[in-house]
Amino acid sequence: MGDSRAFLTIHRQEAGYRPVHERITDYGEVEQTLNTRERKLQASRCMDCGVPFCHWSCPLGNKQPEWQDALYKGKWREAYEILSATCDFPEFTGRICPALCEKSCVLKLSCDEPVTIRENEAAIVEAAFREGYIVPVKPERNGKKVAVIGAGPAGLVVANQLNRKGYTVTVFDKAEAPGGLLRYGIPNFKLHKTIIDRRMKLLVEEGVRFEMNSLTPVPSPKEMGEASAWKKLTEWLRSYSLSFGEGRGEASAICLCTGAETPRDLPIAGRELKGIHFALDMLAQQNRIIEGATFAKDKLVTARGKKVLVIGGGDTGSDCIGTSIRQGAESVTQIEIMPQPPVGHNPSTPWPWWPVVLKTTSSHEEGCTRRWALSSTRFIGKNGIVTGVEVEEVEWTPAADGGRMTMKPTGKKEIIEADLVLLAMGFLKPEIRELPENVFTAGDLILGPSLVVRAMATGREAARRIDDYLR
Repeated sequence: MGDSRAFLTIHRQEAGYRPVHERITDYGEVEQTLNTRERKLQASRCMDCGVPFCHWSCPLGNKQPEWQDALYKGKWREAYEILSATCDFPEFTGRICPALCEKSCVLKLSCDEPVTIRENEAAIVEAAFREGYIVPVKPERNGKKVAVIGAGPAGLVVANQLNRKGYTVTVFDKAEAPGGLLRYGIPNFKLHKTIIDRRMKLLVEEGVRFEMNSLTPVPSPKEMGEASAWKKLTEWLRSYSLSFGEGRGEASAICLCTGAETPRDLPIAGRELKGIHFALDMLAQQNRIIEGATFAKDKLVTARGKKVLVIGGGDTGSDCIGTSIRQGAESVTQIEIMPQPPVGHNPSTPWPWWPVVLKTTSSHEEGCTRRWALSSTRFIGKNGIVTGVEVEEVEWTPAADGGRMTMKPTGKKEIIEADLVLLAMGFLKPEIRELPENVFTAGDLILGPSLVVRAMATGREAARRIDDYLR
């Protein structure tokens, strides 16, 4: 490393967020950036640790020490080349990844000041775009075609990898623009959609073909193994001049990247009341509104002037909080059925486990009430519209064998007033039947609800398997 002792004198410095009073008035990205000098100093903190646990913990296998060293030395192009060799879209992961690498950084484990790996990653790719290091690549075509169904993170990685190898790739998606949850699930204040558009423009210039608004008769994962469903799918693909399943000469591979789209519901009394929505009903709609879409009043999911209750304590719930505040909610409360995790360090989840500690996001800082160990028992309404949720305190008892904790109701109930209830309790993992040998899968379709970086990693692996199969 260029300066293997810099970590002794230079402390971790995060770019931080824009002021709360300013950022809640718009949907611009909340995270700020450091100047070039400060960013290089942060990169210098990457020590010669011997065993780079950051590399080990990254699903993509990013070579963090190598590109940190290049960044510290001012070799921005070299830093980008090293980074992009393992990560197809660092402008996405550099903004929204929870940075598994930082949780395994030796400086995290020793003094709780990990290198700012994620921010440095974002800085490198932005410099690459700004300085013109990123230009369209025009690979030599091999005459074979691949269809990718689903334009989310995994599907885009599959398309990018195979396109670079010379395949003619067509990406199908039911939405009006590519990106999947990147575009329709993540708010602009975390990932502005111009960042996605910039990369999609590049993919098109490189030869990737997008068929959006495709009302694809893609069978459910359960049905995909059925002959009738497969016939219907191949006939539909043939309408796009993609004659799959009729000989290896023309290429016969399909990659399903349709994600985990079934949200976890809360089937308790009163679920039919108006004003109860899945989180993505609001998040996707708001992102579309920003892009100029309009919705009828009776279809609009808005928090303006309402008491909002978010059920679910994860990142999606946090996104609902930030969106509700920007829409003008009267108040926002977030409840979680699990107990409140400890602050800073959790002895029950030591490294190499993911540290289950209290996470306070930028949206939490903007103003909301957070409560834990509450189970929802019934929705309460008036004239068919939700007015509140009855909740009950629960106690969690650790298992003697170290397994899953057990939950016990306490009988202590109360009603939380709410005009708008947002269910942010995750998604169900799809069930997949046996597929034909030329059908591959990637992303949340096989992982269940997971991280963007993990979906991207499965996309790279699927592309490798497809290439092996077709060659």
